[in-house]
Amino acid sequence: MPPTITASVVGLRDRQLEELLQACSVLVTPLKSEDLSSLSQPGAMQPDVVFLDVREKNAVPPAIGMLRRQHPATGVVIVAASLEPALMLDAMRSGVTEFLTAPLTLPELQAAISRVTAQGAGGSKGQVFAFVGAKGGVGTTTVAVNVATALAQLEPGSTLLVDLHLAYGDAAVFLGTEPRYSVLDAIENVHRLDKAFFNGLVGQSSSGLALLASSDRASAAPVDSNNIRGLIDAAARHYPRVVLDVPRNDVSLDSLESASRIVIVANQELATVRAATRMCASLRQRYGRERLSVVISRFDLESDIGQSDVERVLGSPVSQTFPSNYRIALDALNAGRPLVLDNHNKLASSLSGFARGLVEAPEEPEKSGKRSGVGLFGRLTGRK
Repeated sequence: MPPTITASVVGLRDRQLEELLQACSVLVTPLKSEDLSSLSQPGAMQPDVVFLDVREKNAVPPAIGMLRRQHPATGVVIVAASLEPALMLDAMRSGVTEFLTAPLTLPELQAAISRVTAQGAGGSKGQVFAFVGAKGGVGTTTVAVNVATALAQLEPGSTLLVDLHLAYGDAAVFLGTEPRYSVLDAIENVHRLDKAFFNGLVGQSSSGLALLASSDRASAAPVDSNNIRGLIDAAARHYPRVVLDVPRNDVSLDSLESASRIVIVANQELATVRAATRMCASLRQRYGRERLSVVISRFDLESDIGQSDVERVLGSPVSQTFPSNYRIALDALNAGRPLVLDNHNKLASSLSGFARGLVEAPEEPEKSGKRSGVGLFGRLTGRK
């Protein structure tokens, strides 16, 4: 069972049902019966499946019919004490086709979830592009920020960058923004990420890229991969394109099932190539070869380790090389302005070209622009 499935359990709080759903790799959110009306409203963020437990009331609430009309892609499974004909007829009139009776078994739940999620598979979700560094310091955030910015330039309002470093990540610095809320706020409220709440957490950069930034505080409690999956799923519901800046930890790397492409960022250092080899092998086994790409940052034609050497060790081609230009990259960071916005150098062109390739957009002529905004001293001191 794919671990990206989310389920809301409405009605009787049954610990056994929740444990069985978790055994199916489902992210469970318990809801009270009165919450069903809010879930049925237009624009309300939807789980993949709603489990309606009617063992106490033995009736289908009217809100279920509204839910099915407003959100036909949301699967509904009724859990009842017995197969009462009147209850089954009421359920079918409300648009519910799945009906389970206690005691529940794991195979029954798995089969019901597979059927209702297959029926709702036509619901559209955005493309998710995950960038993860083979090793620290290879420029992953630089690549992720600039690729996301280039995507946002192709279609205004289309792209969200999520800094999955829960604390002390740098994406906001690269974009010159100081967001009020963070990715940690989203994860701590993953059960209520409807469109309005989610948009309230997202900040906007001057480049037109939306950002869910890293926090300036550490999480008080451990964060598991189910919560990160729920966040990524919510982001893909609300944005056509989502770019993830992913830290190298098991919790984050275990959360990338919904990624359309996973991009491993490496360079020409021996230690990094070895780390990239291990990461490629692990992620290929987990997510499949076809979803993985490798790029080389700070590429140097004069290096002892060439592109062909990297490809031979990795056992796969390098999708893109980004030329080394430390001065331009550092100037862009200090200015808080992604370098693809001033696309008059080879590094910016290669980043923009890679972004267009991800979404199969046509090539565009180079463009230039002037830098603007707060100077470096102002960014360090907080003075405008």
